[in-house]
Amino acid sequence: QSSARITISEGSCPERITTITGSTDAVFRAVSMIAFKLEEVGSDGAAAGRVPVTLRLVIPASQCGSLIGKAGAKIREIRESTGAQVQVAGDLLPNSTERAVTVSGVPDTIIQCVRQICAVILEVP
Repeated sequence: QSSARITISEGSCPERITTITGSTDAVFRAVSMIAFKLEEVGSDGAAAGRVPVTLRLVIPASQCGSLIGKAGAKIREIRESTGAQVQVAGDLLPNSTERAVTVSGVPDTIIQCVRQICAVILEVP
């Protein structure tokens, strides 16, 4: 439905890695569909309130400085404009050169936030 290619790592651990590849639009459609599905599953038939969803993105450490911005200005701007909670891990992931970026909120805010994060990353190769 999204035209993106989605692979999910095997394993029985609570967190599995989902890799989404494709055109920018296809990736955003896939992220959107995943976020709404996570909300649906998380609500478990609960009442009208929106259920927060958390996604953890894996970003090359070399690009995290651009994402954070001078004195945290860029990440603050993303938080304020989207309403999502965004946290960039201070440490590298084990055995890698990447850092985790945790994004939390209702699906609409997460989708906007991921778009902005991707825009920053695409600006800085």
